[in-house]
Amino acid sequence: MKGTFRSLGNRNYRLWAGGALVSNIGTWMQRIAQDWIVLTGLTRHNATAVGMVTALQFGPQLLLLPLTGYAADHLDRRKLLLITQASMGLLALGLGLLTVSGNVRLWQVYLFAFALGCVTAFDSPARQTFVSELVGEANLSNAVALNSTSFNAARMIGPAVAGLLIAGVGSGWVFLINAASFAAVLAALGMLRVTDLHRGDRAVRSRGSLVDGFRYVRQRPDLIAVLLMLLLVGTFGLNFAIYISTMSVTVFHAGAGTYGLLTSTMAIGSIVGALLAAQRDKPHIPLLLVAAGTFGLGCAVAAVMPDELLFGTVLVIVGMSAQTFTTSTLSLAQLTTTPAMRGRVIAIVLAIAMGGTPIGAPIVGWVADTFGPRWALGIAALSGLAAALVATRYLMRHRDLRIRLQGGRPQVSLATDRTGAPP
Repeated sequence: MKGTFRSLGNRNYRLWAGGALVSNIGTWMQRIAQDWIVLTGLTRHNATAVGMVTALQFGPQLLLLPLTGYAADHLDRRKLLLITQASMGLLALGLGLLTVSGNVRLWQVYLFAFALGCVTAFDSPARQTFVSELVGEANLSNAVALNSTSFNAARMIGPAVAGLLIAGVGSGWVFLINAASFAAVLAALGMLRVTDLHRGDRAVRSRGSLVDGFRYVRQRPDLIAVLLMLLLVGTFGLNFAIYISTMSVTVFHAGAGTYGLLTSTMAIGSIVGALLAAQRDKPHIPLLLVAAGTFGLGCAVAAVMPDELLFGTVLVIVGMSAQTFTTSTLSLAQLTTTPAMRGRVIAIVLAIAMGGTPIGAPIVGWVADTFGPRWALGIAALSGLAAALVATRYLMRHRDLRIRLQGGRPQVSLATDRTGAPP
């Protein structure tokens, strides 16, 4: 596994990864507390309200897309991250004080979710592309995968801790702890050796540069296929807060502790998927096809599980396939994109991954409220299978995909990539 963790040999990356892990744990704690207070404290188990919070939190990724990608390509990413991370900490502090004082209302949670979404819209592409400045091009794919490992380790730890804290001291203190956790990543950014950063040439500021990312993607059939797959899975598949919370409350009749543990269980699979991605030098579209198909089948099986133990077991597979898909998508987009365009392309990737949520989350929440959480998981299953079909069509059209039987076994052949993607 030595090669799996090779990016940690870089001092700047070690500092960043350590600070990010602490902050990510706090962020996951807040997500659980926020969904729980909306579902059980401010409404009567209203999954649509949870979907609205999710939509408001991720909608700005799509609304602010031209500006966020432009900022990531043209501004100093380290300074931009100092501003965004500090702002996110202040928002967590404000929501925490309102909740602890007993004055929080649903509309206030909506407002804080939208404000957090606006800040995150600028933070996400800068954070993703900042990795290349920390480790350089040679270890970029490895560092992206290790970032996902850290994020999902936090997903495993944070929800479990949040469930215990919600039951013990209440959601408000979870928000306050998250606010304090941002000090770790701010300290890490302040301690970086700026002279050791791998800073390439900044994008040239010119008229029309805000939409250059769209022009670039339009010329790349491989990126178009990947983004369409991500749109399907991101919009209707990655609504785990709704799926797990509603299954916990309305199907298994459990409390916050079970909700947190089920979310942590899925994170185990996500960590495995991220570590496997860290071992690969370069992801490819056939891998995305397998991951999307496995995700769809996993959600279908999860939808019919009779109890929380079996449901949690299947969530491990769902988490592993979902993480393989999302991590490989990010790595593929970064590695095959010109460095000067990377911020804008990654902004498009993240906007599709998270910006589709404002469309999908309320729909999935309504299905969960009207027909039940199991039917909502069925929508997630269809999204994964549809994404697999998109990948299959791309491979047949641009890579001459052929499947034939030889000696009773299926044999798959692919031609060399001829879409114009950089090697």
